[in-house]
Amino acid sequence: MNTQTENHFINRSGWLRAAVLGANDGILSTTSLAIGIAAASDSRNPIVLAALAGVVAGALSMAAGEYVSVSSQSDVETSDLEREKKELLEMPEAELTELTGIYIARGLTSKLAREVAEQLTAHNALEAHARDELGINEITQAKPFQAAMASASAFIAGGVLPLLVAIFAPIKYMVVLQYCFAIVFLAVSGTLAASAGGSGIVKSILRICLWGTVAMCASALVGYLFGVQAS
Repeated sequence: MNTQTENHFINRSGWLRAAVLGANDGILSTTSLAIGIAAASDSRNPIVLAALAGVVAGALSMAAGEYVSVSSQSDVETSDLEREKKELLEMPEAELTELTGIYIARGLTSKLAREVAEQLTAHNALEAHARDELGINEITQAKPFQAAMASASAFIAGGVLPLLVAIFAPIKYMVVLQYCFAIVFLAVSGTLAASAGGSGIVKSILRICLWGTVAMCASALVGYLFGVQAS
């Protein structure tokens, strides 16, 4: 008998989305900021300061935004669960019929659907309705604090990389080196995200590097225009 455990990736969806978004945003936004300043300045201090400020502000912004966003989702889920709990108390037969209809729509016979609905209701009625009627389960349930911490930590991890480039790269080649290292960082991030999520690596890398290049080119253009006007 084959007892090999299957690998599934959906249980990582909550933190993985926040972590990937945070890391990529940390790399892109910090690099774009450093490139914009580097294109307008021939001094290292403002580039490093801008990159550092970008990492701190970006991490706090990501954490706050993710927490508020996921909290709103959690509030909706809680409200739906409370409503469902009330309906189960006030009209249990109607809820049982509704659950039966859901299983019939999924392909079970009327008799089997009724039996399944009755057994699941006896086991845990709210859990059955949350999962099969509302689409809420332990894996996909909103976790605001987890999402906020994942976003902030990932943003810092991503943002520190271009900050280090800003500190150590030669000023003369700062823009080029920031771009080149950013592409490498984004490719690594895309590879890790694709591996963790079980998706295609090449597609992930191409997608993130393409849009990263667009963002950094736009930042460099703004920096060069500002530098010309300021000179």
